[in-house]
Amino acid sequence: MAAAWFLRPHDPYPEKLTTYECGIDPVGEGWSQSQVRYYIFGFLFVIFDVESVFLFPWATVFEDLGYIAVVEMGIFIGILALGLLYAWRKGVLKWA
Repeated sequence: MAAAWFLRPHDPYPEKLTTYECGIDPVGEGWSQSQVRYYIFGFLFVIFDVESVFLFPWATVFEDLGYIAVVEMGIFIGILALGLLYAWRKGVLKWA
């Protein structure tokens, strides 16, 4: 890593250090405020998307696992449902 740092081309100039956005010159500040609900909505999507990934491998070996695995998956889905109910009651899922 040190060798790569020493051997890299390093030629900073103002055009290279400006913000690049779709080939259009930037206008104004780079900071903008957005509502936190968009982040929460995205975070909830990622959580439930990742959790659904755990359901597919379980479903492929469902018959080999027995009833204990069914109970465990029921608890898992119940916890997910409680989280979704909590987010719904808090009004996080309202987009506008």
